[in-house]
Amino acid sequence: MRRLLTLALTALSLCGGVQAQTNEQLKQMLDQALKTIDDLKGRVQALEAEQKKPVVAAAPAAAASGPLQWGAPVVSVGTRAEDAKTPDADKARLEIYGQVMLDGIYDAKRMNPDYSATLRPSQIPVNCPGDAGCGKDGNWVFSARQSSLGLRSFIPTSWGLVKTDLSFDLFGSDGSTSIHWLSIWAELDKFGVGQTYSNFMDIDVFPNTIDYWGPSGMVFVRNPQIRYSPWSQDGMGIALALEAPNSALDTGKISEISPDFGAGFTGWNRLPDLTAAWRMGGDWGHVRAAGILRQVGYQNTLTPDGNPSGHKTGYGLNLTGTLKVFGKSQFNAGLTWGEAIASYMNDGGVDLAPGAGLRAETVQSFGWLAYYNHWWTDQWSSAIGFSQHQQDNTEGQTATAFRRGSYGNVNVLYYPWKNVTTGLEFVWGELEQKDGQSATDYRLQFSTKVTF
Repeated sequence: MRRLLTLALTALSLCGGVQAQTNEQLKQMLDQALKTIDDLKGRVQALEAEQKKPVVAAAPAAAASGPLQWGAPVVSVGTRAEDAKTPDADKARLEIYGQVMLDGIYDAKRMNPDYSATLRPSQIPVNCPGDAGCGKDGNWVFSARQSSLGLRSFIPTSWGLVKTDLSFDLFGSDGSTSIHWLSIWAELDKFGVGQTYSNFMDIDVFPNTIDYWGPSGMVFVRNPQIRYSPWSQDGMGIALALEAPNSALDTGKISEISPDFGAGFTGWNRLPDLTAAWRMGGDWGHVRAAGILRQVGYQNTLTPDGNPSGHKTGYGLNLTGTLKVFGKSQFNAGLTWGEAIASYMNDGGVDLAPGAGLRAETVQSFGWLAYYNHWWTDQWSSAIGFSQHQQDNTEGQTATAFRRGSYGNVNVLYYPWKNVTTGLEFVWGELEQKDGQSATDYRLQFSTKVTF
């Protein structure tokens, strides 16, 4: 009513003010004011009705056929939403992810200083003095090298959704806290190119541990590759890849006889490695079988013609799987065997070494891991397990050649909030040489990780 009175006074003012008038003039002015009020009320009601109508978004234009359509606008920078649940699926999207992690480690024995922030069996010093890391036992380490940063993008095109992943951590290969590239990857439908986990490995069997390096007996390498996944249906899939080759050489007794000549040997890789994998998964866990076929070679750069040189055939099989029990708890296991596949193993060994008569031979590898990851509650978990990588040494390898690397750990982890993990872990490792000499290392690691 107050609003109507205000409108009436306003109308009266517009019609000539509120000064004294004759009765007839006042009656005309009042009629005019009431008419103005009715008109304003009608306009207000129409505006309120219009605001209550549902907003109908304009339908997106149909994608043009033909070449890839680039340059879609980025509409959000957010969390890791699943593709199917992403709003504005017709527009490009960028995600930022990563973790901030600090490791506090007390190493009871010794480790190669370049790997002091993790326990890698092949880097445990056995022959002292001489090996890297020899010295007094006991060492305290603070490390932020497991911290990482990544960018994922999702770019719609007329040919499908292009996905990219660019990420790095700070575990520099020289022992420094510096950029270490993890993924440099792009994929469209069934095709992928760049650097990512090898098609020969199974990242899903990596245990729920906090030490950086992980089980020595599992296949683990991030490799540049071209991948094609021709079939995926009902939890089953097949993937094929051509991957960057590498020949890990041990010149063995050749270097003992002629150090300068032995120093000239390098890898010679003329063909990419071929890998194939089959996977089946469900609510119960998964099983995966992967194979590799490769050509590993060597040459001597100190001779005019590059000889002696040659190639050998390498091959391998990697069987892995998980089995879920007791809610979220699960068993992880893997078994790997092959010739000249040490380049793909997580730690230790070589692909080629001199055999009888100092002629090049492929070196056989056998690796395995077995872990149990148990969830006590939604906020507490533990992992316990063991892993080993063993090689059948050749006749021409020296006494100090890698023979076996063993690795095991047990932990208690606490998750106070969704993106925070903290916990304590005991890690043990052993390196055994061809001559039977060995050394062990063990440590306690307390870590805190915040993911985003």
